[in-house]
Amino acid sequence: MSTVVETVTGLVQPILDEQNFELVEVEFVKEGKSWFLRVFIDKEGGIDIEECAYVSEKLSEKLDSLDPDPIPQAYFLEVSSPGAERPLKKEADYEKAVGEYIHISLYQAIDGQKQYEGFLMSLSETELVLKIKIKTREKELTFDRKNIAKARLAIQF
Repeated sequence: MSTVVETVTGLVQPILDEQNFELVEVEFVKEGKSWFLRVFIDKEGGIDIEECAYVSEKLSEKLDSLDPDPIPQAYFLEVSSPGAERPLKKEADYEKAVGEYIHISLYQAIDGQKQYEGFLMSLSETELVLKIKIKTREKELTFDRKNIAKARLAIQF
């Protein structure tokens, strides 16, 4: 389904550029019997429901005007904010997250653990450093970026 994602990305990017919005992610997934085309957008200070509705309407018009239809099956279009726990996908996402509390999932466990949360202290092309809390102690751990399956902002409790 990557061609759907690529097509939609190409269609939505000019709409977002006009409004100075950022494309966070496009996904096309099947859940149960239904297909969902999800477009996550953001801007400095956060995105609101009217802005999501505007993008949804403009994107829907563009998709409806294409012949042949790039998405032959029925689907639900959802345009929304990535939320407080926004995924970190692009390098710019990681750079903006330095100093923020994040959650990472690893491909391979370290000390029997595949998930960590802490403050992103620093970042390089190959590594990132998290300051994590173990009981009452704080410790900085360095992670190989190749071992990071997913990363997102997190809410600290």
